[in-house]
Amino acid sequence: MTDAAGTLSNSSYAEVQSQAVIETKMLAAELCKQFYSLGWVSGTGGSITIKVHDPAIAKSQQLIVMAPSGVQKERMKAEDMYVLSANGTVLSAPSPKPLPHKPPKCSDCGPLFLKAYQMRNAGAVIHSHGLESCLATMIHPLSKEFRIAAYPKATAVLVRNHGIYIWGDSWISTKTQAECYHYLFDAALKLYQMGLDPTTPNHGPISPFTHSLLPEETQRTDTVCRVLKEDGEVKPHHHCILLDIEGTTTPISFVADILFPYARNNVGSHLRATYESEETQDDIRMLRMQVDEDLKQGVLGAQPIPPEDAGKDKVISALEANVSAMISADRKVTALKQLQGHIWRTGYARNELQGEFFEDVPVALSKWHTAGIKVYIYSSGSREAQRLIFGYTKYGDLRKYLCGFFDTTIGNKRVSRSYSEICQSLGVDEPSQVLFATDVLQEAVAAKEAGLQVVISLRPGNAPLPPDHGFRTVDSLLEI
Repeated sequence: MTDAAGTLSNSSYAEVQSQAVIETKMLAAELCKQFYSLGWVSGTGGSITIKVHDPAIAKSQQLIVMAPSGVQKERMKAEDMYVLSANGTVLSAPSPKPLPHKPPKCSDCGPLFLKAYQMRNAGAVIHSHGLESCLATMIHPLSKEFRIAAYPKATAVLVRNHGIYIWGDSWISTKTQAECYHYLFDAALKLYQMGLDPTTPNHGPISPFTHSLLPEETQRTDTVCRVLKEDGEVKPHHHCILLDIEGTTTPISFVADILFPYARNNVGSHLRATYESEETQDDIRMLRMQVDEDLKQGVLGAQPIPPEDAGKDKVISALEANVSAMISADRKVTALKQLQGHIWRTGYARNELQGEFFEDVPVALSKWHTAGIKVYIYSSGSREAQRLIFGYTKYGDLRKYLCGFFDTTIGNKRVSRSYSEICQSLGVDEPSQVLFATDVLQEAVAAKEAGLQVVISLRPGNAPLPPDHGFRTVDSLLEI
């Protein structure tokens, strides 16, 4: 084993030769052998990297052990491992071996491994070439790529025909998740072979217009995914549909007359019941930041929130007053929306709330799902609140028709950049491949500026539009 440049300081040399590093290298070699037996790293493909755990050092600064590239993983030993600094500098490399062995080379996956460490604070990363993980990416041949940054809680990403990258806060959680993912991929493939849809909770028969790997079926799907203009000319279908909720899928009255009052009436009881929880403490922290900013801006209704040592009751009383003022003003701020989502979650769980939708919505969602059109939600309500309203309805769980949710953490709905960010996340080639449906003219203008196609929803109770707004309108989502 040699250092990369032969210039390591005595302290650095001692660090890479520490017992913790030696044990982590032995662990990586042991796991490589196990993964080989599972078929995850055969033919020199796949790799693993593990942070050297040291409770005295912040995880972001811990050393990294990384497997080499292009070697037989089942024959790997501790001395074959690379040791890197937290920023990816090679501190220690394996010594060259005689022919027919190739010169040592750090994993080709290194840059992606480092991204997982830097962006997700991972403790380990596994790259598997398992057959099931490769085949799973081929079930949906028309699927587009997306940006992992749009899914901050994700712990894995599938790469078309190239397996999967999995990360976790430790090697144990990463290994556990890898085993679970491979089990799910194997189950999905078996369901697909049986003609059952692995993407829906009830695993019903596969729709003839989706999930086919056959060339003729792909062509038929492509035909379905186009619509005819009135003059007979063919134009590309909307690859994705992006829906607003209030005034588009759901009556404004449901939000104004049911959801908002429920949140306002239950703020105090919710905060008292969950005050010590990490989730509620995060809600309070966000509300403090929002109120501080409101006070600086002179926002009507904003009241100072006393410090923590003033006592729980005084803090909650001030929070109640601020939340009530925000709800009355229909503020579209993330701090409020996040707390409301947590309060509503309790209401849905107790059957005190149920999502309301216009009658055409479930039919339209089912129609688009059958045609292979992906549908996403973009609302000022938190993503959790969105999932709740679609999850608890008299029509059953409508989330099976949806591919994702966006809220104001990606940007204000009246700013065009927000829609550009969403298009980047969806992975479409052009923004025009996304159709946005909303009832708010300012949102429609912002989406159009970003290049999306737009329709404005005309529903009972929606605000009137100026006569020269210039957008196509629909009275029902079935018109899309």
